[in-house]
Amino acid sequence: MSNEFRKYFKGDPIIWAVIVVLSIFSLLAVYSSTGTLAYKYQGGDTSYYVIKHSILLLVGLVIIFITHRISYRYFSRLSQILLIVAVLFLVLTLFFGTSINQASRWLAIPGIGLTFQTSDLAKLALIMYVARMLSLKQNSIKDYYGAFIPILIPILLICMLILPADLSTAIILFSTSFILMFIGRINFKYLFVFTLIVTVFIGLFIVVALSSEWEGRVGTWKNRIESFVNKDSQENYQVDQSKIAIVSGGIIKIRPGKSVQRNFLPLPYSDFIYAIIIEEYGLAGGLIIMILYLYLLFRAGVIIKKCNRTFPAFLAMGLSILIVMQAMVNMAVAVNIFPVTGQQLPMVSMGGTSMIFTCIAFGIILSVSRVTNTQNAEINEEASSKNENIN
Repeated sequence: MSNEFRKYFKGDPIIWAVIVVLSIFSLLAVYSSTGTLAYKYQGGDTSYYVIKHSILLLVGLVIIFITHRISYRYFSRLSQILLIVAVLFLVLTLFFGTSINQASRWLAIPGIGLTFQTSDLAKLALIMYVARMLSLKQNSIKDYYGAFIPILIPILLICMLILPADLSTAIILFSTSFILMFIGRINFKYLFVFTLIVTVFIGLFIVVALSSEWEGRVGTWKNRIESFVNKDSQENYQVDQSKIAIVSGGIIKIRPGKSVQRNFLPLPYSDFIYAIIIEEYGLAGGLIIMILYLYLLFRAGVIIKKCNRTFPAFLAMGLSILIVMQAMVNMAVAVNIFPVTGQQLPMVSMGGTSMIFTCIAFGIILSVSRVTNTQNAEINEEASSKNENIN
């Protein structure tokens, strides 16, 4: 059985294990947390959403399998096309996108009535492109105009297009790109000065937003920041219900489907699914989820040590950081460390495009691992053959 698995499923086996465990938690948590939704919209058919999610999860796993069989080399050239497509889609979304809660994040697909969140494509495209540029510019990586500016411009462009509708995603994407540039040996002086400017700009923006009567999406950001700062605010309903769920979970509990707060917590199947997991499986269950994401980052480091080229190393690390950072933000919101952001828990929350693009990211990471292992095996075999000939 083990040999059959390794025959078709290549790459890091630990990452495959992380994907499987997260998928199991996802199925259990989505089934438990969509009960109220089912009674409200599906006439009490509690199996509707879990079947729908199971199909999407299965499609995602197939995508991981297909993507991990594609050599990472193709993603370098593909990143150039995807970046252009992502910019076009983000612009279309800003002007013609479907608006929900005063945020225009979704673009409708003509003819089939489906929508997808264009920022998910943009995140993947940007990290792939930054990894490519860092790899190509290694010989002049300390040059301000030769390396820093060409890499920085697409980062700013994508993040600025995402920011009006989704501030948290823009910040996560910018932070991931910054870390990737730091790892890629961009001159720290340039990174420090630019980060200082961006921090001052965001700080001024927050001060102006809090002191004005802006409405729309800015008003939503303002209310969330004020609610986070004022812990006793009546606007903290989501966080309060999340805290109740976490406290109810205790240290260790095994009670799948027994959540009470799913009936009171808004979006328990996506934004606050981590709170539902803790309520049903205790802090131990929540800790397992956290460790899985952190271990993914560790395994990415193991893959990088084996890489003999820069592009796959930057690609695997960038995508791993993006997934883990989004997960940490989601968990931090559930325990009231961060203001409410609307970030989903990757590979766990119920969702469409978020799940699909997360699976593509996992597939690319596994592709890097698969090709790197094959290359190293060939190198070792060649070295052994040479030693035998010498002897």
